[in-house]
Amino acid sequence: MRVVRKGVPVSRRNFLAGSGAALVASLGAPEVLAQSARAALTADFAQLGPDTAATLLQVARDIFPHDKLGDKYYAAAIHPYETQAGQDAALKALIREGIDGLDRQARQRFKAAYAAIPSEMDRVALLVEIQDTPFFQRVRGDLVTSLYDNKDVWPFFGYEGSSWQKGGYLNRGFDDIDWL
Repeated sequence: MRVVRKGVPVSRRNFLAGSGAALVASLGAPEVLAQSARAALTADFAQLGPDTAATLLQVARDIFPHDKLGDKYYAAAIHPYETQAGQDAALKALIREGIDGLDRQARQRFKAAYAAIPSEMDRVALLVEIQDTPFFQRVRGDLVTSLYDNKDVWPFFGYEGSSWQKGGYLNRGFDDIDWL
């Protein structure tokens, strides 16, 4: 009768190879998870398309960068474009052509689509080149209101909202903000 050993023999070589592979896998996991989360946030963009929406989300993050804000707030900020693109063919064309042009420039300079460029500095350099275009001006102008008018992001910036409904700043302690 053969006796089966209950423990699994582990050599130093197997241990180091396995732990090295686990380290490499764990370093790439956050990026893969972030990409899949971004894909999930932009999956319902039927008018613009998920790829255009994902790139537009990255553009929004690069124009108004806030590390404290998650992608869901930026997705909410660009979602009005999805609604408007169904009603306004000119806006839909402006966004699609703007994103296509940005991707084309990114592929020429960095051999990757805009959203796939890992360096924020490189992406911002591309945005600086197109800052005078109607596409960029429209997106930047609309994002100011759609991002910062979202009451869900106000706590991240320490903004308590409008004060006049609560008696004004004089009666609320106008100097109680800790970030000023």
